[in-house]
Amino acid sequence: MDPASFDGAFWITSGAILFLLVLSGFFSGSETALTAASRGKLRSAADRGSKGAERALVITEDNERLIGSVLLGNNLVNILATSLATALFTRVFGDNGVAMATLVMTALVLVFAEVLPKTYAITNPESAASAVARPIALVVKIFAPIVSFVRLLVRGVLRLFGIRTDPDAHLLAFREEIAGALSIGRSEGVVEKEDRDRILGALDLGDRFVEEIMLHRSGIEMIDADLPPREILRRCLDSQHTRLPLFREDHENIVGVLHAKELLRAMHRLAEDGEVTAEELAHFDVMSVAMEPYFVPETTTLDDQMREFLKRHTHFALVVDEYGTLQGLITLEDILEEIVGEITDEFDMEEENHFERTEDGAYMVDGGTTIRDLNRALDWDLPDLEANTIAGLVIHEAQMIPTEGQVFAFHGFRFEVIGKEENRLSLLKVRPADD
Repeated sequence: MDPASFDGAFWITSGAILFLLVLSGFFSGSETALTAASRGKLRSAADRGSKGAERALVITEDNERLIGSVLLGNNLVNILATSLATALFTRVFGDNGVAMATLVMTALVLVFAEVLPKTYAITNPESAASAVARPIALVVKIFAPIVSFVRLLVRGVLRLFGIRTDPDAHLLAFREEIAGALSIGRSEGVVEKEDRDRILGALDLGDRFVEEIMLHRSGIEMIDADLPPREILRRCLDSQHTRLPLFREDHENIVGVLHAKELLRAMHRLAEDGEVTAEELAHFDVMSVAMEPYFVPETTTLDDQMREFLKRHTHFALVVDEYGTLQGLITLEDILEEIVGEITDEFDMEEENHFERTEDGAYMVDGGTTIRDLNRALDWDLPDLEANTIAGLVIHEAQMIPTEGQVFAFHGFRFEVIGKEENRLSLLKVRPADD
Protein backbone atom coordinates (compact mmCIF):
# COMPACT_ATOMS: atom_id res chain seq x y z
CA MET A 1 0.00 0.00 0.00
CA ASP A 2 1.50 3.31 -1.14
CA PRO A 3 0.70 6.29 1.20
CA ALA A 4 1.07 8.56 -1.82
CA SER A 5 -2.05 6.94 -3.26
CA PHE A 6 -4.24 8.75 -0.71
CA ASP A 7 -4.21 12.01 -2.64
CA GLY A 8 -7.02 14.28 -3.76
CA ALA A 9 -8.02 11.94 -6.58
CA PHE A 10 -8.46 9.08 -4.08
CA TRP A 11 -10.87 11.03 -1.93
CA ILE A 12 -12.80 12.38 -4.91
CA THR A 13 -13.18 8.86 -6.30
CA SER A 14 -14.21 7.53 -2.88
CA GLY A 15 -16.81 10.27 -2.58
CA ALA A 16 -18.12 9.44 -6.05
CA ILE A 17 -18.44 5.75 -5.12
CA LEU A 18 -20.37 6.61 -1.94
CA PHE A 19 -22.66 8.92 -3.91
CA LEU A 20 -23.30 6.19 -6.49
CA LEU A 21 -24.09 3.73 -3.68
CA VAL A 22 -26.66 6.20 -2.32
CA LEU A 23 -28.18 6.46 -5.80
CA SER A 24 -28.22 2.67 -6.06
CA GLY A 25 -30.04 2.44 -2.73
CA PHE A 26 -32.49 5.09 -3.92
CA PHE A 27 -33.30 3.15 -7.10
CA SER A 28 -33.62 -0.16 -5.25
CA GLY A 29 -35.88 1.28 -2.57
CA SER A 30 -37.97 3.16 -5.12
CA GLU A 31 -38.55 0.01 -7.17
CA THR A 32 -39.70 -1.91 -4.11
CA ALA A 33 -41.88 0.92 -2.78
CA LEU A 34 -43.64 1.63 -6.08
CA THR A 35 -44.32 -2.03 -6.85
CA ALA A 36 -45.37 -2.96 -3.30
CA ALA A 37 -47.55 0.07 -2.60
CA SER A 38 -51.28 -0.57 -2.62
CA ARG A 39 -52.96 1.43 -5.37
CA GLY A 40 -56.07 1.52 -3.23
CA LYS A 41 -54.21 3.19 -0.36
CA LEU A 42 -52.46 5.55 -2.77
CA ARG A 43 -55.81 6.51 -4.27
CA SER A 44 -57.20 7.16 -0.80
CA ALA A 45 -54.20 9.33 0.07
CA ALA A 46 -54.50 11.18 -3.25
CA ASP A 47 -58.18 11.88 -2.57
CA ARG A 48 -57.12 13.42 0.73
CA GLY A 49 -54.82 15.81 -1.13
CA SER A 50 -51.45 14.02 -1.22
CA LYS A 51 -49.61 15.15 -4.36
CA GLY A 52 -46.93 12.48 -3.90
CA ALA A 53 -49.52 9.71 -3.85
CA GLU A 54 -51.15 11.19 -6.94
CA ARG A 55 -47.80 11.18 -8.80
CA ALA A 56 -47.14 7.61 -7.63
CA LEU A 57 -50.47 6.54 -9.11
CA VAL A 58 -49.60 8.13 -12.43
CA ILE A 59 -46.15 6.56 -12.82
CA THR A 60 -47.36 3.10 -11.71
CA GLU A 61 -49.97 3.06 -14.49
CA ASP A 62 -47.29 1.66 -16.80
CA ASN A 63 -45.36 -0.77 -14.62
CA GLU A 64 -43.28 -2.06 -17.49
CA ARG A 65 -41.88 1.38 -18.31
CA LEU A 66 -41.40 2.18 -14.61
CA ILE A 67 -39.46 -1.01 -13.85
CA GLY A 68 -37.38 -0.62 -17.01
CA SER A 69 -36.34 2.93 -16.11
CA VAL A 70 -35.53 2.11 -12.49
CA LEU A 71 -33.53 -0.99 -13.42
CA LEU A 72 -31.64 0.94 -16.06
CA GLY A 73 -30.71 3.65 -13.57
CA ASN A 74 -29.80 1.11 -10.89
CA ASN A 75 -27.56 -0.91 -13.20
CA LEU A 76 -25.83 2.21 -14.50
CA VAL A 77 -24.86 3.46 -11.05
CA ASN A 78 -23.89 -0.04 -9.80
CA ILE A 79 -21.64 -0.72 -12.79
CA LEU A 80 -20.08 2.74 -12.59
CA ALA A 81 -19.49 2.42 -8.82
CA THR A 82 -17.90 -1.01 -9.27
CA SER A 83 -15.66 0.26 -12.06
CA LEU A 84 -14.48 3.21 -10.00
CA ALA A 85 -13.88 0.96 -6.97
CA THR A 86 -11.85 -1.47 -9.08
CA ALA A 87 -9.68 1.35 -10.41
CA LEU A 88 -9.27 2.83 -6.93
CA PHE A 89 -8.37 -0.45 -5.21
CA THR A 90 -6.01 -1.45 -8.02
CA ARG A 91 -4.18 1.82 -7.58
CA VAL A 92 -3.88 1.28 -3.82
CA PHE A 93 -3.37 -2.51 -3.56
CA GLY A 94 -1.92 -3.30 -6.95
CA ASP A 95 -2.80 -6.70 -8.45
CA ASN A 96 -4.88 -7.62 -5.38
CA GLY A 97 -7.11 -4.61 -5.94
CA VAL A 98 -9.61 -6.45 -8.17
CA ALA A 99 -10.34 -9.07 -5.52
CA MET A 100 -10.53 -6.44 -2.79
CA ALA A 101 -12.88 -4.29 -4.88
CA THR A 102 -15.15 -7.26 -5.56
CA LEU A 103 -15.43 -8.17 -1.87
CA VAL A 104 -15.90 -4.62 -0.58
CA MET A 105 -18.40 -3.56 -3.27
CA THR A 106 -20.42 -6.77 -2.89
CA ALA A 107 -20.79 -6.12 0.84
CA LEU A 108 -21.58 -2.41 0.41
CA VAL A 109 -24.11 -2.95 -2.41
CA LEU A 110 -25.80 -5.86 -0.62
CA VAL A 111 -26.23 -4.07 2.70
CA PHE A 112 -26.59 -0.39 1.85
CA ALA A 113 -27.89 -0.43 -1.73
CA GLU A 114 -30.22 -3.47 -1.59
CA VAL A 115 -31.27 -4.90 1.78
CA LEU A 116 -31.45 -1.67 3.80
CA PRO A 117 -33.47 0.50 1.34
CA LYS A 118 -35.72 -2.38 0.28
CA THR A 119 -36.46 -3.30 3.89
CA TYR A 120 -37.49 0.27 4.62
CA ALA A 121 -39.55 0.46 1.42
CA ILE A 122 -41.42 -2.79 2.07
CA THR A 123 -42.14 -1.62 5.63
CA ASN A 124 -43.54 1.76 4.53
CA PRO A 125 -44.52 1.24 0.87
CA GLU A 126 -47.13 3.98 0.45
CA SER A 127 -45.20 6.76 2.23
CA ALA A 128 -41.97 5.76 0.46
CA ALA A 129 -43.71 5.64 -2.92
CA SER A 130 -45.18 9.10 -2.37
CA ALA A 131 -41.75 10.47 -1.40
CA VAL A 132 -39.85 9.13 -4.42
CA ALA A 133 -42.60 9.71 -7.00
CA ARG A 134 -41.33 13.10 -8.22
CA PRO A 135 -37.64 12.16 -8.85
CA ILE A 136 -38.58 8.77 -10.29
CA ALA A 137 -41.02 10.47 -12.67
CA LEU A 138 -38.08 12.55 -13.95
CA VAL A 139 -35.95 9.41 -14.34
CA VAL A 140 -38.73 7.68 -16.27
CA LYS A 141 -39.01 10.69 -18.59
CA ILE A 142 -35.26 10.87 -19.21
CA PHE A 143 -34.86 7.14 -19.90
CA ALA A 144 -38.14 6.83 -21.88
CA PRO A 145 -36.51 6.47 -25.36
CA ILE A 146 -34.01 3.85 -24.19
CA VAL A 147 -36.64 1.93 -22.23
CA SER A 148 -39.01 1.93 -25.20
CA PHE A 149 -36.30 0.40 -27.41
CA VAL A 150 -35.45 -2.20 -24.76
CA ARG A 151 -39.13 -3.04 -24.33
CA LEU A 152 -39.56 -3.67 -28.06
CA LEU A 153 -36.40 -5.78 -28.09
CA VAL A 154 -37.55 -7.89 -25.12
CA ARG A 155 -41.00 -8.47 -26.59
CA GLY A 156 -39.47 -9.48 -29.89
CA VAL A 157 -37.20 -12.02 -28.20
CA LEU A 158 -40.10 -13.42 -26.15
CA ARG A 159 -42.23 -13.81 -29.29
CA LEU A 160 -39.51 -15.97 -30.80
CA PHE A 161 -40.27 -18.42 -27.99
CA GLY A 162 -44.04 -18.08 -28.42
CA ILE A 163 -44.54 -15.89 -25.34
CA ARG A 164 -46.80 -12.84 -25.62
CA THR A 165 -46.80 -10.24 -22.87
CA ASP A 166 -49.84 -8.33 -21.63
CA PRO A 167 -48.83 -5.44 -19.34
CA ASP A 168 -52.50 -4.85 -18.39
CA ALA A 169 -53.15 -8.44 -17.33
CA HIS A 170 -52.84 -7.46 -13.67
CA LEU A 171 -56.01 -5.41 -14.01
CA LEU A 172 -57.97 -8.55 -14.79
CA ALA A 173 -56.66 -10.20 -11.63
CA PHE A 174 -57.83 -7.39 -9.35
CA ARG A 175 -60.79 -9.38 -8.07
CA GLU A 176 -58.63 -12.45 -7.44
CA GLU A 177 -56.19 -10.24 -5.55
CA ILE A 178 -59.00 -9.04 -3.26
CA ALA A 179 -60.24 -12.60 -2.74
CA GLY A 180 -56.73 -13.77 -1.93
CA ALA A 181 -56.16 -10.91 0.52
CA LEU A 182 -59.43 -11.75 2.27
CA SER A 183 -58.50 -15.41 2.52
CA ILE A 184 -55.12 -14.53 4.03
CA GLY A 185 -56.77 -12.11 6.42
CA ARG A 186 -59.26 -14.77 7.45
CA SER A 187 -56.54 -17.38 8.04
CA GLU A 188 -54.57 -14.90 10.17
CA GLY A 189 -57.61 -13.86 12.17
CA VAL A 190 -57.59 -10.26 10.93
CA VAL A 191 -60.79 -10.58 8.86
CA GLU A 192 -63.96 -12.08 10.29
CA LYS A 193 -65.59 -14.91 8.34
CA GLU A 194 -68.85 -12.96 8.00
CA ASP A 195 -67.03 -9.91 6.58
CA ARG A 196 -65.15 -12.08 4.09
CA ASP A 197 -68.37 -13.78 2.98
CA ARG A 198 -70.16 -10.47 2.45
CA ILE A 199 -67.40 -8.95 0.34
CA LEU A 200 -66.87 -12.10 -1.74
CA GLY A 201 -70.64 -12.42 -2.16
CA ALA A 202 -70.81 -8.91 -3.62
CA LEU A 203 -67.83 -9.57 -5.91
CA ASP A 204 -69.40 -12.79 -7.21
CA LEU A 205 -72.70 -11.24 -8.34
CA GLY A 206 -71.37 -10.56 -11.82
CA ASP A 207 -70.36 -14.19 -12.34
CA ARG A 208 -73.45 -15.91 -10.97
CA PHE A 209 -76.82 -16.37 -12.66
CA VAL A 210 -80.40 -16.23 -11.46
CA GLU A 211 -80.88 -19.96 -12.16
CA GLU A 212 -78.38 -20.70 -9.40
CA ILE A 213 -80.39 -19.11 -6.60
CA MET A 214 -83.97 -19.01 -7.90
CA LEU A 215 -86.78 -20.85 -6.18
CA HIS A 216 -87.53 -23.84 -8.42
CA ARG A 217 -90.96 -23.90 -10.00
CA SER A 218 -91.87 -26.96 -7.95
CA GLY A 219 -91.68 -24.80 -4.83
CA ILE A 220 -93.59 -21.77 -6.13
CA GLU A 221 -96.88 -21.04 -4.37
CA MET A 222 -99.46 -20.01 -6.98
CA ILE A 223 -103.15 -19.16 -7.05
CA ASP A 224 -105.61 -20.05 -9.79
CA ALA A 225 -107.07 -16.78 -11.04
CA ASP A 226 -110.38 -18.52 -11.83
CA LEU A 227 -111.02 -19.50 -8.22
CA PRO A 228 -113.84 -17.69 -6.38
CA PRO A 229 -112.68 -14.34 -4.94
CA ARG A 230 -113.39 -15.55 -1.40
CA GLU A 231 -111.03 -18.54 -1.92
CA ILE A 232 -108.35 -16.31 -3.47
CA LEU A 233 -108.59 -13.98 -0.47
CA ARG A 234 -108.32 -16.92 1.94
CA ARG A 235 -105.25 -18.37 0.19
CA CYS A 236 -103.59 -14.98 0.07
CA LEU A 237 -104.15 -14.45 3.80
CA ASP A 238 -102.94 -17.98 4.62
CA SER A 239 -99.72 -17.53 2.64
CA GLN A 240 -96.51 -16.23 4.24
CA HIS A 241 -95.68 -14.47 0.96
CA THR A 242 -96.87 -11.00 -0.03
CA ARG A 243 -96.58 -11.63 -3.78
CA LEU A 244 -98.22 -14.64 -5.42
CA PRO A 245 -98.29 -15.54 -9.13
CA LEU A 246 -101.72 -16.01 -10.69
CA PHE A 247 -102.26 -18.66 -13.37
CA ARG A 248 -105.10 -19.86 -15.56
CA GLU A 249 -105.70 -23.46 -16.66
CA ASP A 250 -102.01 -24.37 -16.51
CA HIS A 251 -99.25 -23.46 -14.08
CA GLU A 252 -97.11 -22.39 -17.03
CA ASN A 253 -99.70 -19.77 -18.01
CA ILE A 254 -98.88 -16.97 -15.58
CA VAL A 255 -101.34 -14.11 -16.09
CA GLY A 256 -100.37 -11.81 -13.25
CA VAL A 257 -98.85 -11.33 -9.81
CA LEU A 258 -101.09 -10.63 -6.85
CA HIS A 259 -99.74 -8.36 -4.12
CA ALA A 260 -101.40 -8.82 -0.74
CA LYS A 261 -101.35 -5.07 -0.10
CA GLU A 262 -103.19 -4.33 -3.37
CA LEU A 263 -105.78 -6.95 -2.52
CA LEU A 264 -106.23 -5.42 0.92
CA ARG A 265 -106.71 -1.98 -0.62
CA ALA A 266 -109.36 -3.36 -2.96
CA MET A 267 -111.19 -4.97 -0.05
CA HIS A 268 -111.02 -1.67 1.83
CA ARG A 269 -112.61 0.14 -1.11
CA LEU A 270 -115.41 -2.43 -1.21
CA ALA A 271 -116.00 -1.88 2.49
CA GLU A 272 -116.27 1.92 2.25
CA ASP A 273 -120.03 1.65 2.77
CA GLY A 274 -119.47 -0.26 5.99
CA GLU A 275 -119.40 -3.88 4.84
CA VAL A 276 -118.47 -6.18 1.97
CA THR A 277 -121.52 -8.05 0.73
CA ALA A 278 -121.41 -11.55 -0.70
CA GLU A 279 -122.55 -10.20 -4.06
CA GLU A 280 -119.78 -7.60 -4.16
CA LEU A 281 -117.20 -10.21 -3.27
CA ALA A 282 -118.56 -12.67 -5.86
CA HIS A 283 -118.26 -10.08 -8.64
CA PHE A 284 -114.77 -8.97 -7.61
CA ASP A 285 -112.23 -9.44 -10.41
CA VAL A 286 -108.80 -10.33 -8.98
CA MET A 287 -107.13 -9.35 -12.25
CA SER A 288 -108.13 -5.74 -11.61
CA VAL A 289 -105.52 -5.53 -8.84
CA ALA A 290 -102.95 -7.95 -10.26
CA MET A 291 -99.62 -6.67 -11.51
CA GLU A 292 -98.25 -7.61 -14.90
CA PRO A 293 -95.82 -10.53 -14.56
CA TYR A 294 -92.15 -9.71 -15.05
CA PHE A 295 -90.18 -12.47 -16.78
CA VAL A 296 -86.38 -12.73 -16.88
CA PRO A 297 -84.11 -15.27 -18.64
CA GLU A 298 -82.36 -17.81 -16.41
CA THR A 299 -78.97 -16.74 -17.81
CA THR A 300 -79.22 -13.21 -16.38
CA THR A 301 -76.39 -12.43 -13.97
CA LEU A 302 -77.29 -11.53 -10.41
CA ASP A 303 -75.57 -8.17 -10.78
CA ASP A 304 -77.65 -7.27 -13.84
CA GLN A 305 -80.83 -8.56 -12.24
CA MET A 306 -80.30 -6.50 -9.11
CA ARG A 307 -79.85 -3.41 -11.26
CA GLU A 308 -83.06 -4.21 -13.12
CA PHE A 309 -84.96 -4.65 -9.87
CA LEU A 310 -83.77 -1.25 -8.68
CA LYS A 311 -84.51 0.35 -12.04
CA ARG A 312 -88.04 -1.09 -12.26
CA HIS A 313 -88.79 -0.50 -8.57
CA THR A 314 -89.89 -4.10 -8.19
CA HIS A 315 -88.64 -7.02 -6.10
CA PHE A 316 -90.17 -10.02 -7.86
CA ALA A 317 -89.46 -11.76 -11.19
CA LEU A 318 -90.38 -15.06 -12.82
CA VAL A 319 -87.52 -16.97 -14.42
CA VAL A 320 -87.92 -18.64 -17.82
CA ASP A 321 -85.60 -20.67 -20.03
CA GLU A 322 -84.76 -20.06 -23.68
CA TYR A 323 -88.09 -21.59 -24.74
CA GLY A 324 -90.13 -19.37 -22.42
CA THR A 325 -90.89 -22.22 -20.02
CA LEU A 326 -91.25 -21.24 -16.39
CA GLN A 327 -88.25 -22.39 -14.34
CA GLY A 328 -88.66 -20.57 -11.05
CA LEU A 329 -88.83 -17.17 -9.40
CA ILE A 330 -86.31 -14.78 -7.92
CA THR A 331 -86.64 -11.80 -5.61
CA LEU A 332 -84.39 -8.92 -4.66
CA GLU A 333 -84.15 -10.46 -1.21
CA ASP A 334 -82.69 -13.64 -2.73
CA ILE A 335 -79.89 -11.61 -4.28
CA LEU A 336 -79.22 -9.63 -1.13
CA GLU A 337 -79.00 -12.88 0.83
CA GLU A 338 -76.10 -13.90 -1.38
CA ILE A 339 -74.23 -10.95 0.13
CA VAL A 340 -75.39 -10.64 3.73
CA GLY A 341 -76.65 -14.15 4.40
CA GLU A 342 -80.11 -15.34 5.37
CA ILE A 343 -82.66 -12.55 5.93
CA THR A 344 -85.68 -13.30 8.11
CA ASP A 345 -88.35 -11.22 9.81
CA GLU A 346 -91.12 -11.81 12.32
CA PHE A 347 -93.44 -13.16 9.62
CA ASP A 348 -91.02 -15.70 8.17
CA MET A 349 -91.57 -19.28 9.17
CA GLU A 350 -88.53 -20.81 10.83
CA GLU A 351 -86.79 -22.80 8.12
CA GLU A 352 -85.59 -26.29 8.73
CA ASN A 353 -81.83 -26.58 8.95
CA HIS A 354 -80.59 -28.25 5.77
CA PHE A 355 -77.71 -29.95 7.54
CA GLU A 356 -76.84 -31.15 11.02
CA ARG A 357 -73.72 -32.55 12.61
CA THR A 358 -73.59 -36.19 13.62
CA GLU A 359 -71.75 -37.73 16.56
CA ASP A 360 -68.93 -38.99 14.34
CA GLY A 361 -68.17 -35.47 13.04
CA ALA A 362 -69.91 -35.82 9.67
CA TYR A 363 -72.87 -33.76 8.44
CA MET A 364 -76.27 -34.99 7.29
CA VAL A 365 -77.06 -32.70 4.38
CA ASP A 366 -80.30 -32.26 2.45
CA GLY A 367 -79.59 -32.98 -1.22
CA GLY A 368 -81.18 -29.70 -2.27
CA THR A 369 -78.79 -27.60 -0.18
CA THR A 370 -76.78 -25.28 -2.39
CA ILE A 371 -73.03 -25.76 -2.40
CA ARG A 372 -72.54 -22.07 -1.78
CA ASP A 373 -74.69 -22.12 1.36
CA LEU A 374 -72.83 -25.18 2.64
CA ASN A 375 -69.44 -23.59 1.96
CA ARG A 376 -70.48 -20.39 3.68
CA ALA A 377 -71.94 -22.10 6.74
CA LEU A 378 -69.14 -24.63 7.30
CA ASP A 379 -66.22 -22.70 5.77
CA TRP A 380 -65.66 -25.41 3.17
CA ASP A 381 -64.41 -24.94 -0.40
CA LEU A 382 -66.47 -27.37 -2.49
CA PRO A 383 -66.55 -26.25 -6.16
CA ASP A 384 -69.84 -24.85 -7.46
CA LEU A 385 -69.03 -24.36 -11.14
CA GLU A 386 -70.58 -27.59 -12.43
CA ALA A 387 -73.50 -27.92 -9.99
CA ASN A 388 -75.58 -25.70 -7.74
CA THR A 389 -76.65 -28.25 -5.11
CA ILE A 390 -74.75 -30.85 -3.13
CA ALA A 391 -76.78 -33.62 -4.79
CA GLY A 392 -75.99 -32.19 -8.21
CA LEU A 393 -72.29 -32.18 -7.37
CA VAL A 394 -72.36 -35.87 -6.42
CA ILE A 395 -74.25 -36.81 -9.60
CA HIS A 396 -71.87 -34.74 -11.73
CA GLU A 397 -68.76 -36.28 -10.23
CA ALA A 398 -70.18 -39.83 -10.21
CA GLN A 399 -71.46 -39.50 -13.81
CA MET A 400 -74.48 -41.57 -12.76
CA ILE A 401 -77.53 -41.59 -10.50
CA PRO A 402 -76.15 -43.20 -7.32
CA THR A 403 -78.08 -45.68 -5.23
CA GLU A 404 -78.58 -45.61 -1.49
CA GLY A 405 -75.47 -46.66 0.42
CA GLN A 406 -72.97 -45.74 -2.30
CA VAL A 407 -69.92 -43.81 -1.13
CA PHE A 408 -67.80 -41.40 -3.16
CA ALA A 409 -64.68 -39.40 -2.42
CA PHE A 410 -63.67 -36.31 -4.35
CA HIS A 411 -62.50 -32.72 -3.73
CA GLY A 412 -61.17 -33.80 -0.34
CA PHE A 413 -64.57 -34.92 0.99
CA ARG A 414 -66.39 -38.21 1.48
CA PHE A 415 -70.03 -38.43 0.32
CA GLU A 416 -72.42 -41.21 1.30
CA VAL A 417 -75.92 -41.45 -0.20
CA ILE A 418 -78.32 -41.93 2.72
CA GLY A 419 -81.71 -41.19 1.17
CA LYS A 420 -83.11 -41.17 -2.35
CA GLU A 421 -86.53 -40.22 -3.76
CA GLU A 422 -86.94 -41.53 -7.32
CA ASN A 423 -83.94 -39.99 -9.12
CA ARG A 424 -83.34 -37.28 -6.55
CA LEU A 425 -80.71 -37.62 -3.83
CA SER A 426 -82.65 -36.44 -0.79
CA LEU A 427 -80.08 -36.98 1.98
CA LEU A 428 -76.29 -37.21 1.98
CA LYS A 429 -73.69 -37.75 4.67
CA VAL A 430 -70.70 -35.53 4.05
CA ARG A 431 -67.42 -35.25 5.88
CA PRO A 432 -63.88 -34.05 5.09
CA ALA A 433 -61.81 -37.00 3.88
CA ASP A 434 -59.07 -36.41 6.43
CA ASP A 435 -61.42 -36.63 9.43
